[in-house]
Amino acid sequence: MKSILISFLGILLTAPAVLAQTQLSTDDFQKKLNASSEAQLLDVRTPAEYGQGHLEKSKNIDYKNPAFREQIDKLDKNKPVFVYCLSGGRSSAAAKVLHEKGFTNVYEMQGGYMKWTSSGKLIDAPAGASDENKGMTSVDFKKLINSDKLVMVDFYAPWCAPCIKMLPTVHKLAQEYKAQARIETIHYDQNKALAKELGIDEIPAFLFYKKGKLVLRKNGLMEEADFKKLIEENL
Repeated sequence: MKSILISFLGILLTAPAVLAQTQLSTDDFQKKLNASSEAQLLDVRTPAEYGQGHLEKSKNIDYKNPAFREQIDKLDKNKPVFVYCLSGGRSSAAAKVLHEKGFTNVYEMQGGYMKWTSSGKLIDAPAGASDENKGMTSVDFKKLINSDKLVMVDFYAPWCAPCIKMLPTVHKLAQEYKAQARIETIHYDQNKALAKELGIDEIPAFLFYKKGKLVLRKNGLMEEADFKKLIEENL
């Protein structure tokens, strides 16, 4: 019995530590943040992104900055850290680094700033920030989708790996189906106001319209065959 107990204790001591990071929806993230008096709120986007708007009382430490690891060492490891980025990629990576460095409670926002703003939650933004880079107006967008042809709109961004991977396919299909459908790409970063109006909180986002009406919305990575199937079904 004694040898069994010793073996069991040995397993416990050598077992990997349980990850202290927790992914939360925007609503749960907000509730947990508001309930914590010692919260350290971390925005790991670039300073330029942060300057356009951010969660109130957040601290900006750019995950892509080589000094990121050094800067987070200045935070209190015994207090909870709440971390977010634009859509979740950088915050997930940052949360792992925080855990590796010994932070005991790390909470990551799923969907990031895109999900937060698209749900209408409050942000801290400089005056006029919402007026910058408005891009396409809703009137222009309505003109785009008001066509007798099927219209497929691809919301993409250069920092979105799946978006960039699919762009050649999207451009190819635009030529292949130009007699039957209109396929357009819209840069998310340059059209944030329009994206918010359309309820886009995740990219890549593909919106299919017929005579001005939305008939289908898809997100995520798709192969050429998937695109063709959806186009053919909705022509």
